[in-house]
Amino acid sequence: MNVKIVFLGFVLILSSLLVSTIGQAVVKSAAITQMQKRDGQHDFDWQTGKWKVHLRRLLNPLSGSTTWVEYNGTSVVRPVMNGRGSLLELELDGPKGHIEGVGLRLYDPESGQWSLNWANGGDGRMSTPMFGEFRDGKGEFFDQEVYNGRSVFVKNGFFAITATSALFEQAFSDDGGKTWETNWRMTFTRIK
Repeated sequence: MNVKIVFLGFVLILSSLLVSTIGQAVVKSAAITQMQKRDGQHDFDWQTGKWKVHLRRLLNPLSGSTTWVEYNGTSVVRPVMNGRGSLLELELDGPKGHIEGVGLRLYDPESGQWSLNWANGGDGRMSTPMFGEFRDGKGEFFDQEVYNGRSVFVKNGFFAITATSALFEQAFSDDGGKTWETNWRMTFTRIK
């Protein structure tokens, strides 16, 4: 009986040590993850200022068309909410008319992601928000929308970002993201 009690005591001590060790490992892992989480609230600071914008827009996305039209104009970007937001005003003119809109980008520090919200000057409506983040100097944002009666994935990307220039592309996928067709390309050149 004494051997059983000693053995049972030994098992209880080992069990409590194991639980304590696992608990400490979980706490350490959570702390490391929190420390590694990147603060991206100033990811759009590079775009603050006034820009000359050149747009190439595919006329009929997802139709097999290869006809592009070109627009030129400006954008003005300013930070809001102490850098946790960015407001973009865009105006372009081209052979198919005038494009005007406002983009509001909002940073969620809990998720570490941005939401991109676009209001079209033509109809005044907000589009479906896109969500994503910047990694390695490139921003990628995604959503799902209905385009011409078809459900499509939409991808927006900012890349080749420097102090004086940047590129932006939008692409659609109607096959669940297996293939993408770029339909909107903008080149930003800093004015000031």
